[in-house]
Amino acid sequence: MTALNETHDPLAQSWVASANAPDTDFPLQNLPFGVFRRQGSAEPFRGGVAIGDQVVDLAALQALGVFEGEAAAALAAAAGPTLNPLMALGAPAASALRLALSRALRAGSPLAARLDACLLAQARAEYAVPAQIGDYTDFYTSIHHATNVGRLFRPDNPLLPNYQWVPIGYHGRCSSIGVSGQAFPRPRGQTRAPDAERPTLGPSRRLDYELELGVFIGRGNALGEPVPLDEAEDHVFGLCLFNDWSARDLQAWEYQPLGPFLSKNFASTLAPWIVTLEALAPYRVGWTRPAADPQPLAYLESPALRAAGAFDIRLEVALETAAMRARGRAPARLSLTSFRHAYWSVSQMVAHHTVNGCNLSPGDLLGSGTQSGPTPAEAGSLLELTRGGKEALSLPDGETRIFLDDGDTVILRGWCEREGYRRIGFGECRGTVLPARG
Repeated sequence: MTALNETHDPLAQSWVASANAPDTDFPLQNLPFGVFRRQGSAEPFRGGVAIGDQVVDLAALQALGVFEGEAAAALAAAAGPTLNPLMALGAPAASALRLALSRALRAGSPLAARLDACLLAQARAEYAVPAQIGDYTDFYTSIHHATNVGRLFRPDNPLLPNYQWVPIGYHGRCSSIGVSGQAFPRPRGQTRAPDAERPTLGPSRRLDYELELGVFIGRGNALGEPVPLDEAEDHVFGLCLFNDWSARDLQAWEYQPLGPFLSKNFASTLAPWIVTLEALAPYRVGWTRPAADPQPLAYLESPALRAAGAFDIRLEVALETAAMRARGRAPARLSLTSFRHAYWSVSQMVAHHTVNGCNLSPGDLLGSGTQSGPTPAEAGSLLELTRGGKEALSLPDGETRIFLDDGDTVILRGWCEREGYRRIGFGECRGTVLPARG
């Protein structure tokens, strides 16, 4: 697991003034990776790193030829239209590039004047999905979410027998994954009313969001070669915010016997910035399992996992309705929780995914599943917050919601805070529901 180093120094300042603001998501201690171009241009997308309210253009930086060795090789891999080549080099290469960037962006750097020409204001940038996603698997790692949802359908026995033994997941559709700012039409599909003999085709009436983290795979593994738990994080490039939208009414009709289909494949939204596991090192916490629960099988268990295998990432959901936008109102917070409550860890997801010999590739995406905490205010979906649609949420100015309306924008935010270290953040993940087509 990543050790602390000079890039985590809480006293380090940047010559990019906005990176020194106490509330910025992107101080010098973060340096997340993404893919961008100048807004409204036909320029090629290229790799970038967020610093304060700016983006470092990695293609322009590479042209300067100021880095050497492993950092230069990593920079060349990160300068293209996707981050897959950088991911494939593995964690040491990304760490070398992050260290070189940290030094170059620090106050007093002799490279400041030359790098200043490589900056673009984030407000003037547009973003793409940061990697070519070959495969996408969505997990179900929050026991609080699983219990909340299970209780709606099985009040006396909400958890299925396998949940506490195996990290549950399903393979999803990657072609409809978009970047923050994604707007998509309300999905259509089959539903069947409880008193109806036949299903009908129409727009979903129970459209929901899911508060998740995305896990981008870095270095892959060969077919047939499982990744041991204590090596799993060597295969992870970083984490980002992820909203896996869900049509709950379509899901209820179609999910047996093979699970989600049209209820999940119409849209999923990623934040543009991937925060590396190295940047998250100060915010690790011990991974725990209640003593009364079944303890993991040997391949999902280790002292290192118990000591520091979880991350305290604060996760927030906010809702901006069309009426709020029209009136200039701020979005309303719906929930706040932490990834530290996840029942299964990032490393356990990777170890279990590969224990049968499944080969992961650079740029593959794992979803954490909806993240909910132990209290009602920490629920990561409207399905939970409204108790299955039975209790409407009250919003500012008298609006209410049971599920999402057309024109609603859901905003996910994430950040890490710990005394003695700089706050770092994940930016925003925004998506907007449009009226159904057809």
